[in-house]
Amino acid sequence: MVAQALPDRHRPDAAHAEASARAATPRPGDSPCYDPPVRTYRPCAPFPVHPRGDQEPPLDPATAATANDPESERKRFEEKRRLVADLYLAGEGIEIGALHQPLAVPPRARVRYVDRLPVAELRRHYPELETLPLVEVDVIDEGERLASVADGSLDFVIANHFLEHCGDPIAAVENMLRVLRPGGILYLACPEKRLTFDRNRPVTPFGHLLQDHLRGPQHSKRAHFEEWARLVDGVHDDAARAAHVERLLALDYSIHYHVWTQTEMLELVYRLRHDLGLPFEVELVMRNEYEVILVLRKAAL
Repeated sequence: MVAQALPDRHRPDAAHAEASARAATPRPGDSPCYDPPVRTYRPCAPFPVHPRGDQEPPLDPATAATANDPESERKRFEEKRRLVADLYLAGEGIEIGALHQPLAVPPRARVRYVDRLPVAELRRHYPELETLPLVEVDVIDEGERLASVADGSLDFVIANHFLEHCGDPIAAVENMLRVLRPGGILYLACPEKRLTFDRNRPVTPFGHLLQDHLRGPQHSKRAHFEEWARLVDGVHDDAARAAHVERLLALDYSIHYHVWTQTEMLELVYRLRHDLGLPFEVELVMRNEYEVILVLRKAAL
């Protein structure tokens, strides 16, 4: 997904710019020169096969008891998602990038589906989706910008396994909050990198996200794809890797630009709220198999 320059009304105001400058002060673990790794073909496999090594997070007893039972994992995964949706979602909303895995929502919630391409083009762009049932796209728009969605017009926004695909996750969260009414719900789920194909990648520090936000994601885009080719696709020959990167860039293929563990997701949410002053309160954080669900409620302005 190529992030476009945001129109003026979507850029930070003076107060936000000042907060951004404060947040740019390096903290332990931040590295403005960080050269992040990248792995992801969109969409993520719903239940990736992964070795359970020492660096993975500990399993809760229910998960450990069915670790080798994919169907039980799937049912538990879907049930947790459904439970959270039932608690928080109602009214009119959108889901960004649902593809073949739309969130099951309660009857009181009415969803329109947003993606950057219509279904036929999505299938051409992502051949791995050819045999999967995709939701019909109601709104053609870049999920990071939501330029066609009016400010304060929605009761909820769902973005599952989307934020890691964003070149500028900070701007993406800003815009998702922008289109919510006060009290509206932002339902996010992000993969826990240690339990997916991102397991070998270093965590993206907040300092890198802030640089992508302040300077624009284009400055680091090629580095993300080069890392993808090297660490994820395993292309180690320099010439072959360069050709592979050019092919992916030409396709504008949607990769995971950024990756987190649950701890760094919590840091991200904290710093968006505390350092940048984004208007939300945290309603829920819950590990769900290989993902982490975060529910944010837009604060009254």
